[in-house]
Amino acid sequence: MTASAADALHTIIDLIRYGASRFNAAGLTFGHSHDNALDEATALVLHTLHLPPDLGPAYGQARLLPEEKQAILALIERRVVERVPVAYLTGEAWFAGLSFKTDARALVPRSPIAELIESGFEPWLAGREVYRALDLCTGSGCIAIAMAHYNPDWQVDGVDISDDALALAAENKARLLADNVTLLKSDLFTGLSGRHYDLIVTNPPYVTNAETDALPREYGYEPELGLRAGDDGLDLVLKILRDAPIHLSEDGLLICEVGESEQHLVRLLPEVDFAWIEFKVGQMGIFAVECRELIAHSARITELAASRP
Repeated sequence: MTASAADALHTIIDLIRYGASRFNAAGLTFGHSHDNALDEATALVLHTLHLPPDLGPAYGQARLLPEEKQAILALIERRVVERVPVAYLTGEAWFAGLSFKTDARALVPRSPIAELIESGFEPWLAGREVYRALDLCTGSGCIAIAMAHYNPDWQVDGVDISDDALALAAENKARLLADNVTLLKSDLFTGLSGRHYDLIVTNPPYVTNAETDALPREYGYEPELGLRAGDDGLDLVLKILRDAPIHLSEDGLLICEVGESEQHLVRLLPEVDFAWIEFKVGQMGIFAVECRELIAHSARITELAASRP
């Protein structure tokens, strides 16, 4: 960018418009908290200026100091040239109305499960009491911490196999004062012997090998451990379905995200009554299933899980 071009940018709106134009012209991929160039540019500009994400439009004409402008333009350039997700450039992602620290130790928080948390998991819980909840494959801790934030009387465990992810989750736990969250290292359920839950929520790796290999450059900054899950994306999901009843209360509920691998799961287990959840924008590959339903079909689920590495 030439100095004369930079000199033509003066206000918050100028920088947001410029960033969005650069992002669209560069053909960037959007999928990390934001799904379009304008929202990404807005998030980048407001974070860099230490302003809230819901800043009123009246401030759009506020003029920037030279050093503020240069900081923003440098990040815009990195986003375009290096294809780094904006959330990694700013170190922040919003999830369920909360600000989480985010970096390459875990996936950028972006699951539609945030909408379920804010709605109290209704109507899926159907008013049943929850005393203990589990976030399996917690990553940055966003689901566990958000559940704990909105339900201070719940005791929530956040579990992951990655030491890096758990370290980031611990920072977010301290950041958001989530005293009712316990973070544990475990390979799925293997380290949770004797622990039982009324609700298990999980956003495990579910991207197929072919899809992982073809992901745009932006996703290469995220840990592959949080994405790749076999030829049909179900290597971990089938093990979760197999073992969840051991750790669920009798009328417990499992909520699991499988994304595009929904089609493969329905094909493998057509007899299981998965309730596919409708969100504001439609179905998003997330199901709810009762513990008793998993028990009823445990033989078939166990058979399928045994065939996975």
